[in-house]
Amino acid sequence: MNTPEDETQLTGYARITAYLRTLDSSPGVYRMLDSESRVLYVGKARNLRARVSNYARPNNHSGRIARMISETSSMMFLTTRTETEALLLEQNLIKQLKPRYNVLLRDDKSFPNILVTKTHDYPQIKKHRGGKTEKGSYYGPFASAGAVNRTLNQLQRVFLLRNCSNSDFETRTRPCLQYQIKRCSGPCVGLISTDDYAATVRDAELFLQGKTKGIQETLAAQMSAASDEMEFERAAALRDRIKALTQVQSAQGINPQATAEADVIGLHIDGGQACVQVFFIRANQNWGNHDYYPRISGEEDASEVMEAFVGQFYSDREPPRAVIMSHGLDNDDLMAAALAEKAGRKVEVMVPQRGEKAELVQGALRNARESLARKMSETATQGRLLKGLAAAFDLPKPPQRIEVYDNSHIQGAFAVGAMIVAGPEGFDKNQYRKFNIKGDDITPGDDFGMMKEVMTRRFQRLLKEDPDRTSGMWPDLLLIDGGAGQVSSVREIMDALGVGDVPMVGVAKGEDRDAGKEVFYRTGKPIFALRHNDPVLYFIQRMRDEVHRFAIGTHRAKRSKAIGATPLDDVPGVGATRKRALLAHFGSAKAVARANLADLKAVVGVSENMAQTIYDYFHENG
Repeated sequence: MNTPEDETQLTGYARITAYLRTLDSSPGVYRMLDSESRVLYVGKARNLRARVSNYARPNNHSGRIARMISETSSMMFLTTRTETEALLLEQNLIKQLKPRYNVLLRDDKSFPNILVTKTHDYPQIKKHRGGKTEKGSYYGPFASAGAVNRTLNQLQRVFLLRNCSNSDFETRTRPCLQYQIKRCSGPCVGLISTDDYAATVRDAELFLQGKTKGIQETLAAQMSAASDEMEFERAAALRDRIKALTQVQSAQGINPQATAEADVIGLHIDGGQACVQVFFIRANQNWGNHDYYPRISGEEDASEVMEAFVGQFYSDREPPRAVIMSHGLDNDDLMAAALAEKAGRKVEVMVPQRGEKAELVQGALRNARESLARKMSETATQGRLLKGLAAAFDLPKPPQRIEVYDNSHIQGAFAVGAMIVAGPEGFDKNQYRKFNIKGDDITPGDDFGMMKEVMTRRFQRLLKEDPDRTSGMWPDLLLIDGGAGQVSSVREIMDALGVGDVPMVGVAKGEDRDAGKEVFYRTGKPIFALRHNDPVLYFIQRMRDEVHRFAIGTHRAKRSKAIGATPLDDVPGVGATRKRALLAHFGSAKAVARANLADLKAVVGVSENMAQTIYDYFHENG
């Protein structure tokens, strides 16, 4: 960072002007920081000196940029070899730092794919999310888990491929329910040969590649032949497969003929808010759509919002061969070069004016417009609920961040705490947190003790990370699932930590524990209830139900993981494959622990050295 010592007290235009003599015409990325060294803005430049000089002139700036300049106390610069590198670096920094004055893509989840495995004689077809580390063929992305599940469901009806895990496959002695309902060909018990199964796998992959015409013709010919040979049961099964194939094609909606692989991006801006709708076109098929609501100030033009969205959207995703947009960028060629560099192949960036691609864009725009209208309506309703909540609980203003807490356990076992967050835009699932209860001094089933631990850990972390309460991560209201005892125990902890000023309300189910008869507890104030049909009461019930759902799900996941664990998990060198072989040979982990050395050596895949390691582990640690 360039910081001339005699100019460190300057701010705004004067501070930016002071940097000009230290800059040259290199391409690069710049950061503008406030007096607390928080990043206000990240930008790129083909010519750093020329770009920064624009900020040094106090004319022709929008209100947003003028405010940003006035808050600037320092700047940081990083030169790059090319403007393309600067663009890639800029978008990575924006996602990492989340500057206040940048357009910011807030929803950044990964998209699921369909995986056809390649490590088994009878390949498995399944949903996959995350890194592509498992060997096999990946098809996607799909817009949602629902889109993948619908497609998998239809594919199983058409191609009868298995979706069971390898361990389930190896231990089957008779066909499972999937076979009974005609969703699997029963390879686990030898009801189909490897060659015939491989043929159906090839057909499934051809379908996922968009080559469906030949599949339908083959199935129709097989059905006709079966009928001629009076194999009516087989003919009926083939007829059902053809029908399922037709259904999955029609269920995909728009299936463009001239667009094989593209993301179609439509942007609509209204009332200071933006919605971006992305349609995923792969193998000439529509694999679903997803909407985004990037954070904007309302002063940006469409090209600025679109460029920020495209850059951030593909910063950690592989771009398709074509990106079809409703609005052009200031420099389409630069974005195309950056995406091509990331993908290692040509990526076309376009704004079509006519034809099929233009129709696709119009569809995306229509969806963006309708989604934003729904979002704005929901936001207005949410705003009224937050105002009602403030009035009900005597808060100074409508809360922007509500944290709701609950615990889940079975007689103290597998205990977890859960926190959900709600605010002006509804539930913020990126902010949900789970707490594995660690306290050794907590009596099993002690809900008060568990809640104390959760609150202690939560607020100790907040005090450490944001003692000045400037990050927006501090709650304006705490809702605790419980009555007077819970509120009292939590208040004791909060007072001890010095955060007793955070408003807190206990929600108890009241008479007969019926929904609608909830009563509310606050420290030093009388118990009260809301009228039965009050929308604010329904809002509180939804939040309580959501934290309960999240707590139960977290508890079940922890319990399932613990139940599935065995002592073999801790034996050095015993991975998933050896674990399956040992359990298949001996029947249980306890039998493995009791086995002698000779029996261990007899297990397929267990060497003499590994058998000795396993034997020593159980006998030295037993």
